[in-house]
This record gives sequence, structure tokens and C-alpha cells, in this order.
Amino acid sequence: MNQVTRNAAALLLSATACFSLTVQADESESYGQTVGRQLSTGLANIATSSLEIPKNIVIVNNQSNVIYGFIGGTLKGLLNMGGRIGVGVLYLVSAPIPTQPIVYPLYVWDNFDAETTYGKAFRPSR
Repeated sequence: MNQVTRNAAALLLSATACFSLTVQADESESYGQTVGRQLSTGLANIATSSLEIPKNIVIVNNQSNVIYGFIGGTLKGLLNMGGRIGVGVLYLVSAPIPTQPIVYPLYVWDNFDAETTYGKAFRPSR
């Protein structure tokens, strides 16, 4: 990777982290805030999806042993990484449609000890 690509990637990751930390869903958010939340959530889930691998290695290791934790956690992390990328793309594409979150926890860093779960897609927000 050249220096320009690295700088652009670092800038994108920093901007995504800043926006996603400040915009949180609540009952009284406006349409613009909902669209902004879904865009920042989508970018954050795509950019940080690789954190699913070490997260799942730790979770599976704590439930069993080191060898199964590394092998099974890596495979499970790769599956959840693909899921987060898919959900992130879905959030970006469907940002103008106000919907409830699909993935729990919303960001991979929200609860690093919780297993990643997926809910129903395209549930309208209240």
C-alpha cells in the first residue's frame, strides 16, 4: 500500500469512529439523524468487521480450550465478519429508509464479551 492509500484509510476509519460514537439511536431522533446513524453504523461495521475474529477467538477460548478457541473462534469470527460486512452494506444502501438495527451489539466494540447476533431486517423504526 502506498502512503496516500494508508492516509485515506486512516482518515476514513477515524471519521467513522468519531461519527458513530456521537450519533446514538433514541426515540426522539429526526429523520436526518436516523439516516446519519445508519450511514455511520454501516461504515463502522464495514471498517471494523475484522475485529470479529479476535473477539470470537476470546469468546470460544473462554468457553472451551485454547486449540478449539483458536480454530473455532477464527472460523466463527470469519463468518461474523462476513455478516457485519453484509449488514454494513445493507445499512449504507437502505440508509434513507428508517429501520431498526439488524446486528446486536450494534458495533463490534460495544460489548466485546457478547456473542454477535442478527435480528430481522427492515423492521421499521418506531
